[in-house]
Amino acid sequence: MKRGLVLEGGAMRVLFSAGVMDVMMENGITFDGIIGVSAGAAFGCNYKSHQAGRALRYNVRFAHDWRFCSMRSWLTTGDLCGAEFAYRVLPKHLDIFDEEAFEADGTSFYVVATDIETGEPVYKMLDKCDFDFYEWIRASASMPLVSHVVEVEGRKMLDGGITDSVPLKYFESIGYERNIVVLTQHEGYKKKESRLGRLLRLTMRRYPKLAEAMDRRHIMYNSQREYIAESERKGNCLVIRPDQPLPIGRISHDPEMMKTVYDMGRRKAESMLDEIREFCNRNA
Repeated sequence: MKRGLVLEGGAMRVLFSAGVMDVMMENGITFDGIIGVSAGAAFGCNYKSHQAGRALRYNVRFAHDWRFCSMRSWLTTGDLCGAEFAYRVLPKHLDIFDEEAFEADGTSFYVVATDIETGEPVYKMLDKCDFDFYEWIRASASMPLVSHVVEVEGRKMLDGGITDSVPLKYFESIGYERNIVVLTQHEGYKKKESRLGRLLRLTMRRYPKLAEAMDRRHIMYNSQREYIAESERKGNCLVIRPDQPLPIGRISHDPEMMKTVYDMGRRKAESMLDEIREFCNRNA
């Protein structure tokens, strides 16, 4: 029975998930496969490279560096999160991503992006840390309106959360029957219809399927949350979520708040550690 880890996105809210993952790594919890969306992919790759603490460390270190994430970056490069700095300079030179460990680890690692021409999710397994590896992760985390479209392997792509925010169903469809799902929104959360639909349709008018997907996003997301809740009641998945709304927005430049949210994830995972172990070992 294949065990999977499913990671929701949510930009800086995913520091909660980073805290959860670090506790699981430190306690030897392993998975056959991991799938991440947006920041869930960007932070989740550290699980396969065995780099506990890295996601928090570089976000704190570069919180005030305009090249990392800022309006200045958006105005000068077209990307709120600087593509060259965040996906080239940082992992290669400043807080080095352990590519050798990632490639040597046997865990399958998937990311989700959105094809803006079809308005459909694209799922990609990454096992080699080449140029396209970083481009797939960048595509998964590139939010509409504040990011350039990412072209990789002949596709034009943006944030995977547009079309598959929590890909539990997909992971189940490819054989992962026992999954831990890490959410970044509290129980009972309902996504509201986006107020940016008109602006998106104007700026991305060449891609009507993307606009349609954005219009449906809240419906898709709330339906996924219902499916996850039902799966949890049946014992088919184990959900780790915040007990309350996280005190951080999608974007933050406050290192103390980042650490607070990360610690919330750690405490949640520590409180559930016996349950996590039991769930992972059941019918192993």
